[in-house]
Amino acid sequence: MGGLSAEREISLRSGRAVWAALIRKGYDAIPLEVDASVVARLREVRAQIAFIALHGPGGEDGTIQGMLEVLRMPYTGSGVQACAVAMDKAMTKRLLEHGGLPVPRGFVRTLRERRRPLPSGYKFPLVIKPVNQGSTLGITVIRKTRALRAALDAAFAYGPAALIEEYIDGRELTVAILNDRPLPIVEIIPKNGFYDFAAKYTPGASHYQVPAKLSNRLTKQLQELALDMHRRLGCRGATRVDFRLDKSGRPFILELNTVPGMTETSLLPMAAKAARLSYEDMVEAILTSALQREAEWAPSRGRA
Repeated sequence: MGGLSAEREISLRSGRAVWAALIRKGYDAIPLEVDASVVARLREVRAQIAFIALHGPGGEDGTIQGMLEVLRMPYTGSGVQACAVAMDKAMTKRLLEHGGLPVPRGFVRTLRERRRPLPSGYKFPLVIKPVNQGSTLGITVIRKTRALRAALDAAFAYGPAALIEEYIDGRELTVAILNDRPLPIVEIIPKNGFYDFAAKYTPGASHYQVPAKLSNRLTKQLQELALDMHRRLGCRGATRVDFRLDKSGRPFILELNTVPGMTETSLLPMAAKAARLSYEDMVEAILTSALQREAEWAPSRGRA
């Protein structure tokens, strides 16, 4: 947990909540912040498994997963490749388009291309977001061309590339997947109309409807789309797929999060609670799934 990304504080909150849940369940758990000494400390504690609650770059892009594999230490959640692909919003978008899954129309703009005009045919409003960032950091919705430069600057503060997409006017929905099982859908209703960082983490800034008020057909469609994306990317454990539902009821996939927020008020625990899973049981389900997977793989990996 922790790390050095812009999502450090959220990661610490997730990690502490997970640690407390594991202690309540009777596990011998040690909270470990990711810093320059993390490799030495992991070797020192000799843990049976690492529970990853590290958000943002370093935690969701395959970096910590790759390091744990070098150390031959099992871990929860998705592997290196799935995390690397999911963290890259542009690559994820291309894969989904190739697979025929519904995504908003958009394109990538690099730092070197910041002064280029918008391609013809794109309609406002537009969403500008960093290619490799989470927690809605660096995201801006613009309604006029003159706002583009400032929006790109906000995105480029987090990396050299930005994804520009047509804004889907409608409802904000998210589907959590827990061990290949879709959980009840959460609808997010931000008071300011846009689910940005403040709306996500400021108490009272958003309202949540769980389960979302949708037809059985649409509920099934969204859950199947989320599970399809989870499997296409080769994800494991818990993920969360975010959607926009347009005014005509058509769903559009926005992104997949391989290390969803784990604070007790985060969206994944909210969905688990609607499925009658306590926070502690949800955490244990993620852990035991990873332990079972490791037990199945251990002989081929030379583990005792």
